[in-house]
Amino acid sequence: MEGSGAGDARPVVFLGPTLAVEEARRHLAAVFCPPAAQGSVVSAVLRFRPSAILLIDGVFEGEPAVRHKELLWAMARGFPVFGAASLGALRAAELSRQGMIGVGLIFRWYRRFPLLPDDAVAVLHGPRELGSRALTRSLVDLTITVRHAERSGLIDRGTRLVLEGAARSLNFRDRTVAGMVDRAFGGALPLSDRLALADGIRRSFVDQKRDDALRALRLLHDLEATGMPVPPAAAFVTTTAFLRDLRHCGIDPA
Repeated sequence: MEGSGAGDARPVVFLGPTLAVEEARRHLAAVFCPPAAQGSVVSAVLRFRPSAILLIDGVFEGEPAVRHKELLWAMARGFPVFGAASLGALRAAELSRQGMIGVGLIFRWYRRFPLLPDDAVAVLHGPRELGSRALTRSLVDLTITVRHAERSGLIDRGTRLVLEGAARSLNFRDRTVAGMVDRAFGGALPLSDRLALADGIRRSFVDQKRDDALRALRLLHDLEATGMPVPPAAAFVTTTAFLRDLRHCGIDPA
């Protein structure tokens, strides 16, 4: 974890491949933690007593993902919880009725279309020690980008639809602009045309995840000055599964 020490009433932000921590620091004075896993939110609350929690990135495959129950636990104890851009947008859409605050376009998509795939925001990324740099592109960003390319006249509607279908068919580990173009037109266009199309898409790429993350950071910066919202009062029911999850993460349920 990076940022201030225990006891400082600053926001805690879980951030990884969506945005570099160095850039995030320019928008918000916070404790920056790696992508959240099971137990990360409880640990951060106990250690930092933050003014707010912002969930942007989280793990979901190699480790257990951050549980809904611990986000509810934090809100029941008066800690405002925000979500944006990546796993945070998904969790915020799932828990908006319980008081989690979503920020940005991707959150609104997940709230409006609850059957969107969870991996629409997933990317392959490097290790935490190297900043969790993204190595692929998310389905959300690829979809928004090709729609922008159609509106700007770079591609026509038929090409856009084929590209969207190709992006959806790829595993999140393989979703890149080049991978999408090759899946869509590998047998139909010569290599030079595919390279030119991929280059044009890259030059007009829309990084919506990054934009939503910045929007959330700026919102928390403003709220630090005007006052954080108070989560709605809610009773928290401690379940056996929740206690088991805490023990699994090395957290003493007491």
